[in-house]
Amino acid sequence: MTGRKNGWPTREKAFAAFATGPLLDFWKRREEGEFTGVEDVAIRYVRFSAEKHDNVILLCPGRIESYVKYPELAYDLFHCGYDVVIIDHRGQGRSGRLLQDSHRGHVEAFDHYVDDLETLYQKEIASRDYRHRYALAHSMGGAILTLMLARQPKAFDAVVLASPMFGIYLPMPVWMANQILNWAEKRPAFRDGYAMGTGKWRARPFGINALTHSRERYRRNLRFYADDPGLRVGGPTYHWVREGVLAGQSILEKAKEITTPLLLLQAGADKVVDNRAQDLFCQAMTTAGQLCEGGKPFVIDGARHEILFEKDSMRAEALDAIVAFFSRHP
Repeated sequence: MTGRKNGWPTREKAFAAFATGPLLDFWKRREEGEFTGVEDVAIRYVRFSAEKHDNVILLCPGRIESYVKYPELAYDLFHCGYDVVIIDHRGQGRSGRLLQDSHRGHVEAFDHYVDDLETLYQKEIASRDYRHRYALAHSMGGAILTLMLARQPKAFDAVVLASPMFGIYLPMPVWMANQILNWAEKRPAFRDGYAMGTGKWRARPFGINALTHSRERYRRNLRFYADDPGLRVGGPTYHWVREGVLAGQSILEKAKEITTPLLLLQAGADKVVDNRAQDLFCQAMTTAGQLCEGGKPFVIDGARHEILFEKDSMRAEALDAIVAFFSRHP
């Protein structure tokens, strides 16, 4: 089913009616679950399912996000014939927090994210009789999912990565950032403190956001955090940044080992992650003869970081590419 038939290219014209009508009804049918992750951290997730569906998509959100933000995407994928499962990563959303200051974005080891995702996969996907299994990940979720693919190359029939965090957009040269991160790592007071220039969560006006051109989706997502303080996550800790940088390096080293058919969606105007790392990843996969769609990223021209929450024209282009890619890989 094409995006035009689904109304994707024109949804913002009546977004409020959609959000308070069909989307709200869809959200009410969710099934919420929880399991114990690494180091006894509670990991929350949500599932949308229908008896007639024999395909499933595992959604892996980005940093600070919660499944509470993803009903619209889940709605669209569900109505394309997929069950949808969405995880809340440790330290954010409705999952357990790791530091006393719950606004600090933190993880002890990036692999803990991967361990949690594998547990959810076994619990909700591998254990069920699905004919086809797919995954879709955004930003930090893209890094987590890719590391899982290196561990379990047969877990999914195909995956899509949207603006994956293979390299972080840093405000300074890499060598300088590494010196600061290594210095902070040896000093607990700094290691688990907010990274330079960041702090607690605060609402930012649409006009200065670097995430999306969609005013409707940006305002809706902002309200989730404004209305539910428990969802708020602010800046990352120095240790989280260091773990994220190391994860990106590990992913580029393992790119040639990724054998799952993969489509990488790149935001043409991204200022959050480093698109050059995505280019290198696709080059490494292609050189090794692996299945990177097109041999390079599929660029959504002009899109900001949150492709899946962009304005209608850009979002519809991405969703059409995602659904078409999955349909080609049964």
